[in-house]
Amino acid sequence: MNIALWIVQGLLALGVLYSGWMKAIQYEKGAAAWGWVKGMPKSLVVSIGVLELLGALGLLLPEGTGIAPALTPIAAIALAAVVLSGALFHIFRKEYREIGINVVFLALAVFVAVGRL
Repeated sequence: MNIALWIVQGLLALGVLYSGWMKAIQYEKGAAAWGWVKGMPKSLVVSIGVLELLGALGLLLPEGTGIAPALTPIAAIALAAVVLSGALFHIFRKEYREIGINVVFLALAVFVAVGRL
């Protein structure tokens, strides 16, 4: 089970790192790639990106270093909340094709949270 959790944590961290990087560091590329970004304040999009970057670190570092491993499921729960909020945002805007990745990230985050609790 531990190996499966590490694989899922790694996959989720990679996906969230990419998403967070595009929002926080390469905002213009994110705006070009994702239509919803254009209608949102830049500060909000960058803030979400920073939260995702921190969440990705929280998925890997506490458990990986053995320093405060209880933070790993907390990071997974926080990422699940961010992803669920994103899915609800896309549903509200009727951007249904954008919801698929949210559902996948949500399932992975819940798996990590439950597995590490």
